[in-house]
Amino acid sequence: MCGRFTIIAPYEYIIYRFQVKHDSGRDMYKANYNVAPGQKILTVIRGTDGNRMGFLRWGLIPSWAKDEKIGYKLINARAETITQKPSFQESFQKRRCIIVADSFYEWEHRDPKEKQPFRITMKSGELFAMAGLWESWKKDDGQIIYSCTIITTKANTLMSPIHDRMPVILKKEDEAKWLDPSSNPKELANMLQPYDSEHMQAYEVSQDVNSFKNNAPYLIEKQ
Repeated sequence: MCGRFTIIAPYEYIIYRFQVKHDSGRDMYKANYNVAPGQKILTVIRGTDGNRMGFLRWGLIPSWAKDEKIGYKLINARAETITQKPSFQESFQKRRCIIVADSFYEWEHRDPKEKQPFRITMKSGELFAMAGLWESWKKDDGQIIYSCTIITTKANTLMSPIHDRMPVILKKEDEAKWLDPSSNPKELANMLQPYDSEHMQAYEVSQDVNSFKNNAPYLIEKQ
């Protein structure tokens, strides 16, 4: 799964990296060293005239849901079943997004009482695009909540000793096609593969990552 990540790059660089034409998150953005479910996270979608960037709540709330709390159970969508699950079918067809990150955390279960957190990044330190889906949901009072989920796939060789799942990280050359509403669903499904481990690295970090209340630069330091 993917339950925590970081986004600490300068806002202007994010705009440049993802060729954003319109953004609505500038005033909300700040470096986040421990992004957690339920928070609003930086995402890119395709608008009518180019890429748009803003914040969506992490934890997808299907349009038909009776309670917004379902979002906490839908922070991830499995690539293998994304076209069969009612929660994700329509979003996969019509509402795809990119979740912007520069690393994610995962925990290795060493024994029943110990879980060691790892930080996983690109060896280059570059930003990357996690494949996601988004949805809108209307509350009884008329308020609309925009939410999203991160798609996961089986672990690559780097990740498999730590955990059996990882987020789908899109190749740069696939990002535009992922966002394009006219893209072929079969081609999109083929993108949902483990990222090449040769370009990634992982290292142990502080146990303080375990609590989302901790959010500071020391969390990403190697232990």
